Amino acid sequence: MHQLLKNILFGFTDAHVILEPVSGQLMHPEALTAFDQLRRDARLAGFDPKVVSGFRDFARQRTIWNAKACGQRPVFDSEGRELDVARMSPEEIVFAILRWSALPGGSRHHWGTDFDVIDAAAVPEDFRVQLTPEEVADEGVFGPFHCWLDERIAEGKSYGLFRPYAVDRGGVAPERWHLSYAPRAREFQDLLTEQALLEQILSCEQTQGLTLTECICDQMPEIFPRFIAVPDAAYPTNITRL
Repeated sequence: MHQLLKNILFGFTDAHVILEPVSGQLMHPEALTAFDQLRRDARLAGFDPKVVSGFRDFARQRTIWNAKACGQRPVFDSEGRELDVARMSPEEIVFAILRWSALPGGSRHHWGTDFDVIDAAAVPEDFRVQLTPEEVADEGVFGPFHCWLDERIAEGKSYGLFRPYAVDRGGVAPERWHLSYAPRAREFQDLLTEQALLEQILSCEQTQGLTLTECICDQMPEIFPRFIAVPDAAYPTNITRL
């Protein structure tokens, strides 16, 4: 694999992303084009989609991961209850973090194809977005926008954007706010193998300092299919590979 492509895959470069001017977030150019088209349609329907988290590099994802592993950031169970990591085994901590946060090197946000979105028209500017299931539920503050988006995706009118974590498959918790540009994300996912990720975590200089590395590597045969690989059935069937 070409080194630049490898760096993109694992979040070691931002050479493949550009600025989304409204939010200041970085996105893959093709994902940004699709989002601009979707935003145009959404505004006609009375919504104002805004990206709140786009590209994240390995270092940023590692900071989030390490803070949770060390108890500096809260870790939650599937029902949203805060856990006491001091009373948990390394394995329990790893799987609890993975329920809500991606493994550094295995995050779709590294590719710039994936981003988290809200409806800015639904809240005042000083609203503190939490990206919780309650916010995006049908009756939540962003519910009307996501119901509209459900229809667009189902009708194939979302310009290649879809929700990779639309349902609970026993791995990543459902994230209605998380959108992905399918044509390019699918290509990156095909390149991201369990062995390639394991080799990066074990041997790459950029991955040094990742907390719970030994446990991650031991559990990789379960981690990869549950929390990293998105099944073919989750992708829209009418996408065109570029």
